[in-house]
Amino acid sequence: MRVFIAGMDGYLGWSLAQYLAARGHQVAGADLFLRRQWVEEMGSCSATPIVPMKERLAALKESRGLEAKFWEADLRDYSVVERIFKEFHPDAVVHLGECPSAPYSMVDVHHATFVQVNNVVSTFNLMFAIRDLQPEAHLLKLGTMGEYGTPNVDIPEGFFEIEYRGRRDRMPFPRQPGSFYHLSKVHGSNNIMFACKVWKLRATDVMQGVVFGTRIDEMGSDERLLTRLDFDESFGTAINRFCCQAVIGHPLTPFGRGHQKRGFLPLRDSMQCLTLALENPAQPGEYRVFNQFEEVYDLTELAEKVRRVAEQLGLKVEIHNLENPRKEMEEHYYKPDHQNLRDLGYKPTHDVEAEMKIMLADLMKYRDRIEGKREVLIPKIRWDGTSHKVEYLSGQAVGA
Repeated sequence: MRVFIAGMDGYLGWSLAQYLAARGHQVAGADLFLRRQWVEEMGSCSATPIVPMKERLAALKESRGLEAKFWEADLRDYSVVERIFKEFHPDAVVHLGECPSAPYSMVDVHHATFVQVNNVVSTFNLMFAIRDLQPEAHLLKLGTMGEYGTPNVDIPEGFFEIEYRGRRDRMPFPRQPGSFYHLSKVHGSNNIMFACKVWKLRATDVMQGVVFGTRIDEMGSDERLLTRLDFDESFGTAINRFCCQAVIGHPLTPFGRGHQKRGFLPLRDSMQCLTLALENPAQPGEYRVFNQFEEVYDLTELAEKVRRVAEQLGLKVEIHNLENPRKEMEEHYYKPDHQNLRDLGYKPTHDVEAEMKIMLADLMKYRDRIEGKREVLIPKIRWDGTSHKVEYLSGQAVGA
């Protein structure tokens, strides 16, 4: 299969390129390297060292005997997308080329507008390129479980049956996004669903939970093949950030009471899920939704897991809750479905604590990189529009 990955330089994109190439697929990708710029803007860096794309591709060939094609490209420019499609002729398009940060979208009007335009326009360009140039290609769009919010009912996979005033219908499950970033993802989902309806595109919308982990097996021991791992307030997700805090002796910092529930899965299992979706494509005209996560935890549970695993490795870890900079429910019902990928054969490879142990061992080698950016571990971006560091709620973990 010829697979084009939009956002190939990113955390998921570079991992997926290696995973698919190792399975015999022809891989090509594009990136404008904006993630590197955004993280630098946050005053941070990747905890793992990441080399330029030219070196990454050379290492892929030298270490694994695998090749991938790459364009440095702005996917907001339709003429660029058109040129890539005419040259590569993809059978599948994986859209990872969006800004993936709720905090970044909440900084100010300029960041909010940028995230909306970047995410919506790139999706439009890929949809139209598929329609006009590769109408049989399968679009795999990375959505987010955050599109659903935290409703007080079970969350289905995209659609649900509803009865209202004596009539029944199958409808999209209501979305309750929690940031301008999540709103951009809802816009993308709606646009793709409409395109499938009117153009008979085939698309899979993957509502992904929080991904964590430093590696997949396909990276081997060549450091040049490592993917990035962020820990700043905008791009560092919960477990990744907690593990980076643990290796430098910084307190783990759940927000508020720390009982926000989310779905999580290891990076290696995300690769398995995305590949299953690609190798079992949607039908023409079908818009399908897969909820992709392994287990649901609240943030305090995760912090306790990180502390327990870190102490097994000789690290002393404390948990200090922070004032919550976000506007979100801190205690809530959360029960999403996730059967569709299991029906395709998804089987988890590692439990959460086993993956944490691998992560911590990897990150201890890069302790100095994290220590040098310690100040980014306490957030400043607030949903109410102010901009100053949040405070510890107490010297102890209030959510434990």
